[in-house]
Amino acid sequence: MASYIGRRKFLATLGGAAAAWPLAARAEQPAMPVIGFLSSRSPGESAPHERAFRLGLKDSGYVESENVHIAFRWAEGENERLPALAADLVARRVTVILAVGGGPSVIAAKAATATIPIVFTFGGDPVQAGFVGSFNEPSGNITGVSWFGSNLAPKKLELLLQLVPDAAVVALLLNPNNAEVALQPSEFEQAVSTFGRQFHIVNAGSEVEIDSAFAALVERRVGALVEGSDPFLFSRRRQIIALAARHAIPTIHPNRESVADGGLMSYGNSLTEAYRRAGNYAARILKGAKPADLPVEAD
Repeated sequence: MASYIGRRKFLATLGGAAAAWPLAARAEQPAMPVIGFLSSRSPGESAPHERAFRLGLKDSGYVESENVHIAFRWAEGENERLPALAADLVARRVTVILAVGGGPSVIAAKAATATIPIVFTFGGDPVQAGFVGSFNEPSGNITGVSWFGSNLAPKKLELLLQLVPDAAVVALLLNPNNAEVALQPSEFEQAVSTFGRQFHIVNAGSEVEIDSAFAALVERRVGALVEGSDPFLFSRRRQIIALAARHAIPTIHPNRESVADGGLMSYGNSLTEAYRRAGNYAARILKGAKPADLPVEAD
């Protein structure tokens, strides 16, 4: 009888432990990693790039809400909000920060943390911008994907003039608030002199200024327009496309998304591919890689 009671107590104890085991196991599992997505842009205009980033993660085995969270922070074109948004991600202790939408996002993320890994996408020279020490050895907590879209104005002009060879006056549209475009005017001027055309530089850093810029283009009888590579101008691509069509000014854009939205032609790097590759890099960091050991990818 005593042994029977002892056996019942043993089974009861075993049953209770078995019931409690799944809860204990779940409590011991590590928290799901969180990627902070810091962008100077807005969600609507960035939807294709979000998808590309998620695809890059998926290529490496990470699926949002299954084994990774993504915390989105959008500046909606107001770059002065970026430092606070970056600080918020740091306070949340995200595992890695993706800084996209132009140099201001990278600057804000880099200023906010020297320990949390940062992956950027950047249309310029990240060494010259001071983001990394070198392409092969980034050093510190930051690496990413770069392309030199700001250096393509001469090639864009060449392609555009093949389409409209009779254009006697050409122009370059720039955002004067973007320090990354400093080299574009001089390179464009050199290219224009090669083709023997007159040229103008027109600046636009707001929606109103874009309207004014096109009024100036019409007044100066510009026959062909090159749109500079810039996050703000990209965000206003539909406005630019509509104005170019209204005033019959053949325009070459820096991104294929502009052609998809009705633009005449484009020449430049693929932003969606850059985001996909950034997703690959973020995944590698989630698996334990250090940014300093991941060379900056460049097109």
